[in-house]
Amino acid sequence: MFGVADHLIVDGSREGDKSGTVKNWEATVDEYLILLPDDEEAWEQLSDGEREAVYDQHREFARRLQEGGHVLTGGAELAPSRTAKTVRRAAGRTVVSDGPPTNARQQLSGYYLVETGNPDGLAEACGLLASGSPVEVRRVARHDTG
Repeated sequence: MFGVADHLIVDGSREGDKSGTVKNWEATVDEYLILLPDDEEAWEQLSDGEREAVYDQHREFARRLQEGGHVLTGGAELAPSRTAKTVRRAAGRTVVSDGPPTNARQQLSGYYLVETGNPDGLAEACGLLASGSPVEVRRVARHDTG
């Protein structure tokens, strides 16, 4: 899932290539986390029709990912932040409190995980989701062992 993709083996039968040799290419494919912050109060005030229009944008986003050769590996809409639990460690004890760790107006509303060898194309596709709030695209860290 992370790192270098499998070798792509292409035979030499393409027009103009008479060598008949096997060619190997390695394409670097990384996984990216797309973070979707949003104003929860504004979302809750939308009509059903307005929410459906937002969901339509997400369906179009998924279509563009596929069309662009990106692989959607995960993602979800998150429940409101008021349902979150924040866990901290203090004085050797675990302390659990209700709600998110900050009271910011914008909270994380969802995420996608996407594998791609074309991060610029991925960022371009994410523009579709950035009309109301900025979208953060971050490469997942790789810790290659071996």
